[in-house]
Amino acid sequence: MATHALLNNVDHKHLRVITARGARYGDAVMSALTFPAEFRELQAYYPIVFARNADGSAFDALALFGFEDGENLFLDEAEGRPARWDAAAIPLSVERQPFLIGRGAEELSIHIDMDHPRVTAASADDGEALFLTYGGTSEYLERIASVLRTLHDGLDAAKAFSAALVELELLESFVLDIELDDGSQNRLGGFYTIHEERLLALSAEQLERLNRAGYLQAIYMAVASLSQFRGLIDRKNRAHARHR
Repeated sequence: MATHALLNNVDHKHLRVITARGARYGDAVMSALTFPAEFRELQAYYPIVFARNADGSAFDALALFGFEDGENLFLDEAEGRPARWDAAAIPLSVERQPFLIGRGAEELSIHIDMDHPRVTAASADDGEALFLTYGGTSEYLERIASVLRTLHDGLDAAKAFSAALVELELLESFVLDIELDDGSQNRLGGFYTIHEERLLALSAEQLERLNRAGYLQAIYMAVASLSQFRGLIDRKNRAHARHR
């Protein structure tokens, strides 16, 4: 159960945050939220798909790490060496853990989940310090503040992006049937992707409107990202082979 607290240098002076990767730190997830400004970097590693949000009123963009709940095929936890995330780019919504952004009366603030497995008050060698010994914030916390601001602005802008996709009927549901090397059948469903035929049929005026809004490049990045499904399937095959 999460326990959120407004971060401050009195109550949390000695807190540290573990930045290592691993399932025990919450990295065993199938997907993570992303946003259009992040697509260009992430599409080189992950398929980017869309899913209805919790109340079904809009769509969220997601970077996919696996094919089932709790499966992160980019998480390399081979025995005998430290766990690592096997990609050069990690979505900011993952990097920001265990921090959250909150809104006060006039400005945004940083909150921390005190129950998150990354949070520790352990020795100086365990994790990143948040505050300096004689006052001030650490470089790590300054980086987190920048990540949270970028994430906040990006997810806020993503609402208009997804609304534009819905307005132009550019999202279509898809099902991906996968046969692994061992003959097992797997199906990925419940997600949406860009409808390429409708995209190609858009008028010059519609394309110009998308381009002026900064959405056209993000759309093509999402389309290009689908080529990463081949790599994701290869990772799934290797994971199956290791556990046979």
